[in-house]
Amino acid sequence: MRFIETQLQGAFIIEPKVYKDNRGFFVETHNSRVFKDNGIDSCFVQDNYSFSKNKGVVRGLHLQRSPHEQSKLVWVVSGSVLDVIVDIRKGSPTFGKWVSYELNSSELKMIYVPKGFAHGFCTLEDNTHVLYKVDSFYAPDADTGLLWNDEDLAITWPVKDPVLSEKDKGLPRFKDLM
Repeated sequence: MRFIETQLQGAFIIEPKVYKDNRGFFVETHNSRVFKDNGIDSCFVQDNYSFSKNKGVVRGLHLQRSPHEQSKLVWVVSGSVLDVIVDIRKGSPTFGKWVSYELNSSELKMIYVPKGFAHGFCTLEDNTHVLYKVDSFYAPDADTGLLWNDEDLAITWPVKDPVLSEKDKGLPRFKDLM
């Protein structure tokens, strides 16, 4: 596996080694020793699976408040997404900054999102399947996020009028959450 640090400290794009042959392929998506050797010491406790039927679905930007913050390891098993993370760590030199990366089932790249980040994605294809591991259990009382199109964040999304959940439509703006 190759670990590529993003512009936001602690967040990585991970390129796993893909073993291909005439049958298809095999890929190791997580190995705690390899992750620890690369500075990621998360103990994942829950796997989540997201299916989006249509292109243009935006999910997020989600996070859990302290003490239930989550680190995530995200990858796409079918389709493609524009994956977005926002640094919400007060005192961080990149506080309020965001980065985005295309994740797809062809390249099988993953993104590691550390605690202290909001996370979301926009589907770029119909029938997109996303898997992610988290290192803290879901806590409904700590569940919140950021409004996907907050003008202060100015995230460049590939859609103007996405398919959103009612919950995501009502998420707070960055300045109100902080």
